[in-house]
Amino acid sequence: MYQIDDHIACAVAGMTADANILLNTCRLAAQRYLYTYQEAMPVEQLVRSLCDHKQGYTQFGGLRPFGVSLLYAGWDDKHGFQLYQSDPSGNYGGWKATAIGSNHQAAVNILKAEIKEDLSLADAVKMILKVMTKTMDSTSLTAEKIELATLTRDETRGKVAFKIYEPSEMEKLLEASNLELAAEKAAEEAGAKK
Repeated sequence: MYQIDDHIACAVAGMTADANILLNTCRLAAQRYLYTYQEAMPVEQLVRSLCDHKQGYTQFGGLRPFGVSLLYAGWDDKHGFQLYQSDPSGNYGGWKATAIGSNHQAAVNILKAEIKEDLSLADAVKMILKVMTKTMDSTSLTAEKIELATLTRDETRGKVAFKIYEPSEMEKLLEASNLELAAEKAAEEAGAKK
């Protein structure tokens, strides 16, 4: 999880070295825009700028495309909260919820079934942990294996806040999630026996 600017965060899947180069390009573009226009760069404009850069590397024989997919979360005055996903070719799209990385298709299928318009932040965190529990290549999730971040906006002050959960916070969330999943599984087994 990386913070690009005060109002944009990013998650990556793929080659970390390529991601570092692209993240530095994003940060530089955001700061140039801020310096030039004295306002934060719109989220989609930043995504489009980076995807144009990524796509340029697919055009020439001597250049290797960037081997990384990115998931951008941001907020701006025009469109509010936004979520974009881009792949190594430079294609990008906006989503209400999506996933990148291994088992992303299974995660997307679960998200389609679980997503609701009026989801609170606490319920969204629970849903994400449920998705990760069901799709990660691990028997159990621990704070060492998972990183979770949120992007929220304080309506009174108008500030966007990027928060990465500490390992102690993750342990509590994972414990609650595991208890909830165990209860669901027990209820399913009881229903199957009837």
